[in-house]
Amino acid sequence: MTLQQLKYVVETAKCSSMNEASRRLFMSQPSLSNSIAELEKEIGISIFTRSSKGIIITQDGADFLNYAAQIVEQTEAVKSRYLNRDNDKIRFSVSTQHYAFSVSSFIRLVNELGEDKYRFSIRETRTSEIIDNVRDLRSEIGVIYMDDVNETFLQKYLSENHLCFCELFRAKPHIFISKTHPLASKEMVEFNELDPYPYLSFVQGDSDSAHFAEEIVPSWIQNKQINVTDRATLFNLLIGLNGYTVSSGVLSGDLNRDNITAVPLNSETVMKIGYIYRENSVRSTIANRYIELLKDSVNKT
Repeated sequence: MTLQQLKYVVETAKCSSMNEASRRLFMSQPSLSNSIAELEKEIGISIFTRSSKGIIITQDGADFLNYAAQIVEQTEAVKSRYLNRDNDKIRFSVSTQHYAFSVSSFIRLVNELGEDKYRFSIRETRTSEIIDNVRDLRSEIGVIYMDDVNETFLQKYLSENHLCFCELFRAKPHIFISKTHPLASKEMVEFNELDPYPYLSFVQGDSDSAHFAEEIVPSWIQNKQINVTDRATLFNLLIGLNGYTVSSGVLSGDLNRDNITAVPLNSETVMKIGYIYRENSVRSTIANRYIELLKDSVNKT
């Protein structure tokens, strides 16, 4: 088994076609097919089922691909870190659910460091991708939340991916709404008061389930629901449609233009917001400082 063979398998799975994969790999289709056949013989499983319509990943193949993809991705991460010409730049990467305080803390971090050379990344993305990014070393830490609905599942899922969750703070659910919303002056909102307004939530893609949701999974009936993919769009819809979403209540006025307010929701749910990291890993000084800034951002709200 070679790294090159693993790359062949991963690319073929992405393309779902030997012909397309061979084109992208700049090799002949028979050479690619033979290389994968030799690998299958060596490990004793069929990774793909071949037919005139293309290829299908077998159950054994799907399990093998999970490991192969991790090896390929981590190899590329090592090459990028140590073989690039700009390896004198300091580096840090975080993946996060769509939280303004994550972004404001990142801004403070970059300004505070004041470095001439760096390569930083912040990815506001879906929950499953945050977990994948931290597992595969694309991000050093990830910021997510869990509650009594998804905690058991997420803790098990994180453990299976050799990740740990560290709690930053706990919060009672709030609705985020426009400051001109009819409910904006309320001291607390009841579920039935939300009926006339559209409920906004972030799309989770293939993992679009209660376990990966970024918001409290509603137990109340929603007549109007809109799924979105980014935070700016969600805030615009909060303002333009008198919509609402349910989150921690932690807002950043600098980033939200002071147009959004948080009103407590009468709910027994407790939100646990924290960061994930690879188990048995040593966090960088920059990552530890970012975590301190996250805590500070929350304490200032």
